[in-house]
Amino acid sequence: MQALVELIAGFIALLAAAVLSQFGVDIHSSQPAEREVHRSADCRPDKSAAFSADTRRDC
Repeated sequence: MQALVELIAGFIALLAAAVLSQFGVDIHSSQPAEREVHRSADCRPDKSAAFSADTRRDC
C-alpha cells in the first residue's frame, strides 16, 4: 500500500514538473553563473620607462 502511495506521489511530481516546464519554470536549482573575464588594453612600455624606477603600473 505504501509503495502504491509513493508511486502515485512520484507520478504527480512528474506531471507537475512537466506542466511547469511548459511555462519555463525550472524546478532544479541552477548553478551560479560563471564570472565573466574582461580584458583590458595592453600597456605599451616606453623605451625609457623600462629603466625608470617610478614607472606607472596602472597604465
